[in-house]
Amino acid sequence: MTDIILKEQSYQLIGICMEIHKELGMGFKEIVYKDALEYEFKTKNIPYIREKEFKIEYKGIILPHRYYADFIVHGSIILEVKASYMIVNNFVTQTINYLKASGLQLGIIANFGEKSFVSKRVVF
Repeated sequence: MTDIILKEQSYQLIGICMEIHKELGMGFKEIVYKDALEYEFKTKNIPYIREKEFKIEYKGIILPHRYYADFIVHGSIILEVKASYMIVNNFVTQTINYLKASGLQLGIIANFGEKSFVSKRVVF
């Protein structure tokens, strides 16, 4: 049986997201949910970085394109915020790319765009 990576932190994040969805519901743009998340992180003293930039190195050079993860939470989880009708494969691929660029192992896709809150863990 495998252990769940960052189990406590993941449950805490999902709980916060569920609370936000319960309060705001669906229908807002991603930025609104990001602002609500930032408020919750601050009030709960959860360490986070918003819009974390990652540079991509290729054959000793830094490529001009940058990745920007929505949040790095607890210094170890990428939290990607979506407000879509469903979690699609492109969101998973995007999160995997952020994990590769960051060297982190766990990403959580938080989708506030459905009637009920939906999330997906992405482990790389």
